[in-house]
Amino acid sequence: MELIDFGAVGLALGILGTSWVPWAVIIPGLFAGLAGGALPGISGTMIIALMLPFTLYMDFFTAVMFLTSVFTGAGFGGAIPAILINTPGTTASVSTAFDGFPMSRQGRHNEALGIGLAASTIGTFISYLVLFLLINYASWAVLKLGPFEMAMVAIWGITMIATLRGGNFERGILAGIFGLMIGTIGIGPTGQMRGTFGFAELLDGIPVVPAMIGLLATAELFNLARSRYIVEKQEDRVISFSRILQGFAGVREYWKTLLRGSIIGVFVGAIPGVGASVANLISYADARRVSDDPDSFGKGNPNGVVASESANSSSEGGAMATLLALGLPGGGGTAVLLAAFAMHNITGGPRFIADNKDIVYAILFGNMVQCLLLVIVGLLFIRIAVIIVKVPILYLVPSVIVLAMAGSYALIGNIMGPLTLAVFSIVGWLFARYEFAPPAAVVGLLLGAFVERQFVYSHQISGGDLSFIFGRPIALVMLALLIASIAYPAMKNYLRARRSLRVG
Repeated sequence: MELIDFGAVGLALGILGTSWVPWAVIIPGLFAGLAGGALPGISGTMIIALMLPFTLYMDFFTAVMFLTSVFTGAGFGGAIPAILINTPGTTASVSTAFDGFPMSRQGRHNEALGIGLAASTIGTFISYLVLFLLINYASWAVLKLGPFEMAMVAIWGITMIATLRGGNFERGILAGIFGLMIGTIGIGPTGQMRGTFGFAELLDGIPVVPAMIGLLATAELFNLARSRYIVEKQEDRVISFSRILQGFAGVREYWKTLLRGSIIGVFVGAIPGVGASVANLISYADARRVSDDPDSFGKGNPNGVVASESANSSSEGGAMATLLALGLPGGGGTAVLLAAFAMHNITGGPRFIADNKDIVYAILFGNMVQCLLLVIVGLLFIRIAVIIVKVPILYLVPSVIVLAMAGSYALIGNIMGPLTLAVFSIVGWLFARYEFAPPAAVVGLLLGAFVERQFVYSHQISGGDLSFIFGRPIALVMLALLIASIAYPAMKNYLRARRSLRVG
């Protein structure tokens, strides 16, 4: 199997130069994705779905260019409210808020947004470059991952609960367990109903996005209510395009985190059902574990923003690999893209790649160009969005609450959205007050149902025989890496304490 089909690459370049129409839809798509991602409660998946009808009368390649540009824009759009108001626009930006918002509170909002845009752009570009090089092997690699391997990847994300942003370890674990429990409410993978208390509205589980916004945003909104502005000092409320550019260029200082996060995002994004929601958490946890100063995470460490944004954006390329190679959606966004494929009577999978390599390569090249255009469009969008730091808290807090309520209603389609937001706002405030780490609960909520499904499938496949793990080399390697990732920071802390005792 050859690495790159250069004949197909030449045909792809011909497709890209045939018409200007596919290029014309990219910038509107990026703006739509940025705007949708930046509105709390309006997920990237929702904005892509809203744009789907516009592609009905486009040719296949133009439709894919438009929808993937929306996908690319939404990948960074969610970071803007996460950084400025501690309210992730999407579940993929949860860990962006951990250090992005503290940077804003310190008057470093321009830098944080510039760093986030650079990490998102470069992460996406790396993912499509990797996909370009490995597309012929993608279907083979993804098929090697079974439910147990997928569960291991998700647990990797859950292990961050113990170390998430420092704080009280035991209460962080309890908050994570709480998240795991509420994440399994509804009908389970074997058909049982759990934790619904007789409410039919809970059969599909707790609505994740409204619960996430409630857990993460409300406690901070109460804290903000005691301030006049997000940034206390007037001299720090400067909106500086040059500082945004400095932050963008300064991402090179964090190149190790950027590269590691991009690689994590590609491989996690390629696993069906996992996607950016898990990739950003795993990358953030990994960055914190290998850091020489892990306690600085959660207090405004730019590495946290880089780790999260590079991973959630690079997961786009991984999800596209699964879509193109297997015809399976890696997440919500690629599920909408799969619908677009169906609208044009196209079916993804190994046969599609074999018969249409020129179109596949053209899509990959087009998405690389989107990354370059995202730099320009993203900088313009940031320049407008950053004005929020000048809005008095008196007007900002109620506006955010109204937008979150409206977004929750639009997302769920009934009153359950706003009610979930209200209930988890109270829970989030109580958790923050008593140091129970609301982000840990969010991690558990995001991953609980997925982990349960994968373990049930593994049990069904193995018949309950644990020895089947020894016949899966990939699972053994992932299990060893998981154990090492938990043991390494514990050993490092132990050795550091020993050295301190000797010095003392």
